[in-house]
Amino acid sequence: MTPESRPSPAREWLDVSVPLSTGMVRWPGDPEVRIEKFQSIAGGDEVNVTALDMGAHTGTHVDAPAHFFDDADGIEAMPLEAMIGPARVILVEATGAISAEELRAHEPAAGERLLIKTSNSERAWGREPFREEFAHLSAGAARLLAELPVRTVGVDYLSVGGLERSNSLETHRALLGAGVWIIEGLDLGAIEAGEYELVCLPLALVGSDGAPARAVLRRLT
Repeated sequence: MTPESRPSPAREWLDVSVPLSTGMVRWPGDPEVRIEKFQSIAGGDEVNVTALDMGAHTGTHVDAPAHFFDDADGIEAMPLEAMIGPARVILVEATGAISAEELRAHEPAAGERLLIKTSNSERAWGREPFREEFAHLSAGAARLLAELPVRTVGVDYLSVGGLERSNSLETHRALLGAGVWIIEGLDLGAIEAGEYELVCLPLALVGSDGAPARAVLRRLT
């Protein structure tokens, strides 16, 4: 490869996934995360085999409609184009509920993949205990995105909605009910606002309401 053909640093893929580890932060009430050696060469086995025990909504993950609606599509039915293609990262200053007016200022467009960077990204939250106060969409903001609708929305904490049950139900149902796919748990700490190429592929767990995913971005502009 010649120097001219090498990708510039601005065009390199950037991992925006939160690494999975035993005991890491999880949504209250979700299963504890345990990643353990089931077999080990050091212990006399012929191979190393890791056992995973965790909820489908661990770390960086994608929500399926089945998360909030019975008889709705599971994660294996997700169209690939929902998670592969151009995406826009916007910076929202809110530290609590993001209002529809705050989102409207960024002119969200029908069919776009919109990733929302907030004050959540100021800390390495994947290595910290759960925080009850975090930036999330208000019900009005969720309805705004659902009415367009955007194709995909991504957020930088474990839920697109807040800890309060009514808000979580309203935001998820508005988005998923409108066919909007949701990425939760992104690590956008090193990402600037702008246009990117997104690849985010959740595990195809048949009938599951969600699945962990690996998400990467590459700057377009």
